[in-house]
Amino acid sequence: MSDTSSVSRPERGRGIGTLAELRSIVTLPVELGMRLFDPPMRWVQRMIGARRMAYVFLLPNFVFFGLFVFLPIGINIVFSVTGGTALFPSQRPYVGSDQFAYLFDCGSYLDPATCREDHFWRAVANTVKFVVLQVTAMVLLSLVTALVLNMRIRGRGFFRAVYFFPVLLSPVVVALIWKWILQRDGLLNAAITTLGGQKIIFFVDPSWAMFWAVFVSVWAHMGFYTLILLAGLQAIPADLYEAAEMDATPRWRVLTHITLPLLWPNMIVVIVLALIKGAQTFDEVFVLTGGGPGTATLMVVQYIYETGFSSQVQNFGLAAAASVVLGIVLFVLTLLQFAAARRKEI
Repeated sequence: MSDTSSVSRPERGRGIGTLAELRSIVTLPVELGMRLFDPPMRWVQRMIGARRMAYVFLLPNFVFFGLFVFLPIGINIVFSVTGGTALFPSQRPYVGSDQFAYLFDCGSYLDPATCREDHFWRAVANTVKFVVLQVTAMVLLSLVTALVLNMRIRGRGFFRAVYFFPVLLSPVVVALIWKWILQRDGLLNAAITTLGGQKIIFFVDPSWAMFWAVFVSVWAHMGFYTLILLAGLQAIPADLYEAAEMDATPRWRVLTHITLPLLWPNMIVVIVLALIKGAQTFDEVFVLTGGGPGTATLMVVQYIYETGFSSQVQNFGLAAAASVVLGIVLFVLTLLQFAAARRKEI
């Protein structure tokens, strides 16, 4: 017995010593970094005062946003008011609002064929159609899914993870997966022919192409909005449901008079976020359909990309003007989101 204890104690002590050595090795770079940064940070604090130190820590974010957000926006505005095919702004002649006038030169904005730049207005019409269908389906399905996942069902945690999993995938990966499923010799057509049906060429029919573009987008992003609504449902006090149950209130009245009114702030956030995401959709639809057939699924962001980069004659000014128009629309939607968030806080 004594031999066993005499052997185990040194081994235990050696193990503790090894862990301490590993911990010291791991934390050594952090300690060295802190010692190096401590003197200059103390000097800065003495120079500007403790209250202004917050600006020092925010400075890297300001620099990042300045270089990669505000500076590109300024360059884009410069390109939108200049013409020519030169890349450098100094070599581009000033044309004022000519690019915007060219975009908005239409006989009827409801008929893209009457517009001078008909591709832009076809892209606008497709984007509006896509946003209406996608946001409607997204909100309804997310609401139903959140209501089901908020119930006491078996495997609730598993289903919550399953519905959120597509959000973690890259949009390009999502589009490639569904393109493989929906192609002529894909998985879906294989199932159809097995059941005795005929193959459907989904990406040749404009209606099918738009349907699958909306479907794939909803499938990929529904989990995120479901999570927002689920958080709102769990924030509703349980006492209200208990009081309604004691009064024998029908479920549909509980849904319409308790759940939906209290969930409305979260619904507004979901609607606005879905509108912003839908208006700037590009990667999924571009990989899935390429904007086809023809221009049936051409979106505004794809039009900007093709006009400025992938066409034979790269019209940077026209693409920049179209992006400015889209940016104004997104800015308005963002203001709506802020107003919805402020209303939720109130």
